[in-house]
Amino acid sequence: MISGISKKVIFSSFLFINCIQPSISAYLLEDNGNSDNSISQINFSKITNRKILSNTSRLSFNNSDQLSVNKTFLKKNSKTLLAYISGNQNELVIQSDKQSEIDDVIYAEGNVEVKYKGKILKADNLIYDKFNKKISAKGNIVLILGEQLFKVSQLEYSFISKKGYLLDVKGSINTDTLMNDLSSNFSLSDINKLENLLELKNKEVVHTPSKLESWLLFTKKMTIDGKNWKSTKAVLSNDLLESKQSKLVINLLEVYPSNEKLRFKSALNYIIFEEKISIPFWLGDRAFDLDNSQIDNRWNIGYENLDKDGYFIGRKFNSVKISDDFVLDLEPQFLIQRLFKGYSKSFVKKDESITSDRVKRNSIIEDYFALNAQIRGTIKNWDLEIDKNLNSLDFNKFSDAFRFKTELSKEVNLLDSKWEKSFYGIYRERVWNGSLGEAEIFSGYGSKLQKENTWIVDGIKKSEFLSLGLANITAEALNNKKLLTNLKGNLFYSLDQKFPISIVEPKKKSIDISYKYIPEPINKGLSLNTKFEASYSFYENGNHQGYLGLGLGPELIFGNFKNKTFDYTRISFLPFYKFDSGESVFKFDQNYEDFTLDISLDQQLYGPIILKSIGTLNLTNNSNDYGEFIDSKISLNWKKRSYEVGIFYQPHNQGGGISFSLYGFQ
Repeated sequence: MISGISKKVIFSSFLFINCIQPSISAYLLEDNGNSDNSISQINFSKITNRKILSNTSRLSFNNSDQLSVNKTFLKKNSKTLLAYISGNQNELVIQSDKQSEIDDVIYAEGNVEVKYKGKILKADNLIYDKFNKKISAKGNIVLILGEQLFKVSQLEYSFISKKGYLLDVKGSINTDTLMNDLSSNFSLSDINKLENLLELKNKEVVHTPSKLESWLLFTKKMTIDGKNWKSTKAVLSNDLLESKQSKLVINLLEVYPSNEKLRFKSALNYIIFEEKISIPFWLGDRAFDLDNSQIDNRWNIGYENLDKDGYFIGRKFNSVKISDDFVLDLEPQFLIQRLFKGYSKSFVKKDESITSDRVKRNSIIEDYFALNAQIRGTIKNWDLEIDKNLNSLDFNKFSDAFRFKTELSKEVNLLDSKWEKSFYGIYRERVWNGSLGEAEIFSGYGSKLQKENTWIVDGIKKSEFLSLGLANITAEALNNKKLLTNLKGNLFYSLDQKFPISIVEPKKKSIDISYKYIPEPINKGLSLNTKFEASYSFYENGNHQGYLGLGLGPELIFGNFKNKTFDYTRISFLPFYKFDSGESVFKFDQNYEDFTLDISLDQQLYGPIILKSIGTLNLTNNSNDYGEFIDSKISLNWKKRSYEVGIFYQPHNQGGGISFSLYGFQ
């Protein structure tokens, strides 16, 4: 049976739905200094001390922001109710089996349901204390806000103190649509589909390459204090099938509004693999944008021979909030191998040019420490990032040890396409140029306009990249060690295509719990990869160079990566030839190798252990490095459905480290 409910129950329920986004609901919680603690701009009619017989209440919103209540009786028919709401999105409807008021306390019992602008709140029981202005709900509380789903066992909130809490919160959130779902309408036709997900368990999921938007959220208690939402411990998992392979444990989580965005900060956190291995990492204070946020490990162990003489260990400090829009990250490093050696080969001889050959120099205490710093933030709709690296704290070596790069960028619409526009500045940037080896850009500033696009036509995967740039550069000359300054303009275009020759495609793109090692089914068989590149550069002194490059080669994939041993192999060869002309004034961008062979091999060894290797073999006849790899990387990875972690080494530039990726699903 359907019965009516008091206006304050309706309004309080509506507040709860909206208070999940503090920046939107905050104005509803202000009393504007009214002495009677009433809610501003809200008029309630007199409700007497009696049981209310009707079981449906309707709340209308008019242009003056005042609320009026009409209690009506509706037939208990879900299709009729949904049609009614769709016809008037500015009205809120509450239904329950029983509704009553005793001594200024209003009760709604049994199948309580609130609907407003496509948002839904469900509960077993709802209580509103009119005198103390306190709302509470218990039992099977469910919130459906677009693609955001939440289950709560209990909630309490006081409109006087503006404090409350939620218990046993379980949710499914999509960070791409979160802000819109909390403030906008969504199609009511999606309600039935969403209700099927309320158990927060998925039998099948689909991998979302290059995106990590969908998360499962768990916390025992979420407290509300004004505009701030806090939790002692919250768990986020990208593993939508069983939440066991990988999860993030966020300690001392705080969510708050800032500049029309939700931001969050936390203490030391952990990523947990297979419910056994915990690795600390740091998120700091940033916008609520987990799909674009890099998960930073608080401890960093790496290998870098050219600037740091080998192995080093670093530890990130807590992020320092410079302003509402900027944060500073600092990572002091201890150069272990330089300490053991007692000398360094990372610096040139004292008072010599920065492009001179590096020599062996005795180390002092200051040489055993390094510092990485990064400033990130936004200026209006531009993203600013500043990276600074200091590879010794000996200030007599400052010009040799310091490297700097800054970039200001934003996305722009041009010719019906999305482009990235950027301005940048650099000081001492290392560039590896094939068999010519390492080259040094001493300083430079410029601007770039570029776009990327990937699409599939008739089973053919295509990837396109276009870049235009103009820069003023001071860098190492092509034929000697001197520094030259020149204005450079560049146009670059590439198109990569993959043609299926004999491919066995999986019957469906989704995966289930039987897929332990991979995020999506494997397309097995033989395909043909092609590469086309075109580049043209011109320089202020009149020099110019350009090339057309063509590549074509096979790629073979076999195995399912579901058995424990040798159940997956991928091998590819791509010969690439350049038709080039002209000459650069700089070493770092000179077109040198005419003919190369790209080789790639991935091989499962045992269970999740996979060996990956890529390399570029120089086949240019007149090159000093003919028959040698001029670019290479080898890694040993632990690959699972929801994450991948590995160690890698790059022989060509004597660098290495640890790689880590989380996979996204929907």
